[in-house]
Amino acid sequence: MNSSILDRKFNEWTKNFIPLAARISVFNHIRDIPYIIVPELRDPKVGTSKILELNKGSCQPKHFLLAVFFERLSIPVKYVSYPFKWGEQPLKFPNDLRQLAKSLPISYHLACKAYVNNKWILVDATNDLALEKAGFPVTNSWDGINDTKNAVVPIKEIIHRSLDERVAYELAQKSRYTDEEKLLSGKFVEELNSWLYSIRKK
Repeated sequence: MNSSILDRKFNEWTKNFIPLAARISVFNHIRDIPYIIVPELRDPKVGTSKILELNKGSCQPKHFLLAVFFERLSIPVKYVSYPFKWGEQPLKFPNDLRQLAKSLPISYHLACKAYVNNKWILVDATNDLALEKAGFPVTNSWDGINDTKNAVVPIKEIIHRSLDERVAYELAQKSRYTDEEKLLSGKFVEELNSWLYSIRKK
């Protein structure tokens, strides 16, 4: 983990801000990192800082980073998994991508719960603003107090006791994928990323 870039970005995003403004700033900056699936960033030892170097990443590195920065702001954080089906999301997929999405196994979205004003709230910084036009749920203006939108329509919610538990949970679930499902998932990621790039060019 590159601590120097973490320190620099944290100071840049929060310096001289009151607590409410600081957590909103952290959220906005992480949300605005372009959502792209980069498989190697799923490792928290890599993804937490590498997402800042690459300026792109998916739900996992975004929330690894958000948790680290919220904890620096003395905000307790829990990791939360949301199993979901890509084929059941209300997105404006191209036809070929929609058909591929329907063939995928369950995926495992990651977000955070943060303890703010004596309650646990959902903080989901997954989708950047450019993706709203393609039907992705985007929190345009977070008040820093209430739930954000969830980036997916989930099957259920699973709250983890630690980051290690979340990592082990996802590995265990994905170990059940068949070889065909692994191939389909890899193809989907490639085509999804290509579509996401095209959305941002429009």
